[in-house]
Amino acid sequence: MTNQRDPQCLRNLAYHPRWRHHSVKVIRKRHIWTVITNSFAGCRKSELLSASLSLSSKSLSSTPQLPSSPVQGTRRLRGNWFHLLLLMISLFPCQAWGTTFKIALVGPWTCDILYSKALPDLAARLATSRINKNPYLNKGYWYDYTLVNEDCKSTRALVRFADVESYGAAFLGPANPGYCSSAALYAKEWDVGILSWSCLKPNMNAGDKYSTFLRPLPLSAHVIFTVLRYFQWAHVAIISEEADIWEATGQELATSLRALGLPVNPVVTMESDKDGPRRALTRVRETDRVRVIIMCMPSVLIGGQAQYRLLTTALAMRMIDRGYVFITYDTLLYSLPYKDTNYYMLGNDTKLRKAYDGVLSITMESGERNFYEAFRDAQNTYEIRSSTPPEQVSPFFGTIYNMMNYIAMAAEQARASRGRWVSGAILGDSEGGFEFEGFNQQLQAGRNGEGMQAGYVVLDYSGMGTSLYSTHFLHASHTDGKTGGLKYLGRSVHFAGSTPYTDSSCWFSPHFACSGGMDVTTFFFLLLLLISLVGSFINIFLYLKKQGRVGFSFGGDGNGGSSKVILTLDDLVFINTQVSKRKLNDESIMKSQEDMKTPHHSVSGRSYLASTPDSSNVAVFEKCPTGTVSSVGGSTEVIFVKVSESVSDFYFRSDYT
Repeated sequence: MTNQRDPQCLRNLAYHPRWRHHSVKVIRKRHIWTVITNSFAGCRKSELLSASLSLSSKSLSSTPQLPSSPVQGTRRLRGNWFHLLLLMISLFPCQAWGTTFKIALVGPWTCDILYSKALPDLAARLATSRINKNPYLNKGYWYDYTLVNEDCKSTRALVRFADVESYGAAFLGPANPGYCSSAALYAKEWDVGILSWSCLKPNMNAGDKYSTFLRPLPLSAHVIFTVLRYFQWAHVAIISEEADIWEATGQELATSLRALGLPVNPVVTMESDKDGPRRALTRVRETDRVRVIIMCMPSVLIGGQAQYRLLTTALAMRMIDRGYVFITYDTLLYSLPYKDTNYYMLGNDTKLRKAYDGVLSITMESGERNFYEAFRDAQNTYEIRSSTPPEQVSPFFGTIYNMMNYIAMAAEQARASRGRWVSGAILGDSEGGFEFEGFNQQLQAGRNGEGMQAGYVVLDYSGMGTSLYSTHFLHASHTDGKTGGLKYLGRSVHFAGSTPYTDSSCWFSPHFACSGGMDVTTFFFLLLLLISLVGSFINIFLYLKKQGRVGFSFGGDGNGGSSKVILTLDDLVFINTQVSKRKLNDESIMKSQEDMKTPHHSVSGRSYLASTPDSSNVAVFEKCPTGTVSSVGGSTEVIFVKVSESVSDFYFRSDYT
């Protein structure tokens, strides 16, 4: 039997037997919801909506009348409230009944202080709550999230990731670079998007190998490269904490910087025992020309004990005083507060205050509010239901919030342009170019797969007080490592000891390889020295030539001995030997033969250059088969004997008469 639905069901329900005046007073809210659900079972959704609108309009527009009885007045009052509630529920379908786009957050939420203190559950909850209230983002999807705890060991984390295929339509993570590439291949097979801030390969978002990969943050190696290029510090060392996540981060960062042309060496893991920091720093100190050390570990300003031990040991080894610069890596992943922010640990610990004078922090730029202020504001409005003080929360909280919003913006952009479900390949081909409001700063998306872009600042500490200050700024569009550079903000870096020497700019040029590493200043002075030496030799030569002392002198040992010199073709000037032969006579020949027995030392190389064929005393003769030798008469006699066809076999002989 077909169900007959009464179009006047709402009107009939107004006189339902359960809605009597004596029973309304004792029925609780949960019972009322049960009555409503059971009573509406036979009504169509359109009938409910039209009936509620008509009844509500009638009740609101009609002239109020005195009730005929107290029971009838109570029924009308309850019916009006019920119609208003039904009208509000009818406005929900686009949000409550939309397709759910779930984001799976993959990270070591219990292993590392940087991630555990970021309160990932609260950050994701706040992000999805605001996303679903955004009229631009709730047109097609209802956004949700789930947390996936990444194992502390890389191998077990990869096995765990292979089982999370159905956890979400997009994956935010993993945080371990050791298996990031493998996770991207899994995501490609599943055709879901993957966005990881830990993947440090420069070209992962290019090509079809990782077609569903999208970079959520600028590549950290590009940002570091831009800073190093500005200061011209090419020789870099990396020290990592003894944990799988940070060891893999150090290795992948070194590979990425080497791909950009920098000589990164050594890459050291600081062991957790008492002498671990000293052994790591000793290896760095023994490496030639290294003055920059990148620390892959949680910052001491958010409670990182490994960095505290490393910096205080470097202070004891006097590396801070000798010009070594320590750069924090983890601050690249979040916005470290510095405006109107005091870090009292710097004021309460003398050793840390002196050691932190050698540290440079590269971090995301804050907007009008820093992270702590934005977190406190969300607590005051009860959007964040947590009593944790903002100073005890890792600023990576804001990065999680920003990346969630970035995924939602990219998914909505892809859905609007493609008009269907956003798969991993579609999300990976996100056009970008949009802007959105982050947790405490304005953000934008690059158009060439650069991911979420934000400005960066270089922070320094003067060795006094409890606050940091900014020295240089890097624009969001210049975080690709190729275009642009740092902008000086008017306050220089305070070096605790000597200023680190600079390297050649050729290390930072992609067009040719750099082998010497000579800086421009040294090359300029060496060039001046070379020019000075060449000029001095030229002046000496011109002076000797003017004095007539330039020539070639050949002779023996000073006791009348002869000497033999092998000449080349450039050393000879040949004349017409037939004319010279006509001047020979028997007397000159006999004299030449006698002179061969008692040769003397030298003759000037210029003595025959101006001679004529008739006056020259130089000739070239071949050695006769009988062994006789011809000569030329004159005051200075020269005999050339050709013993073979090679020019190098001419012999030179001179005598003084």
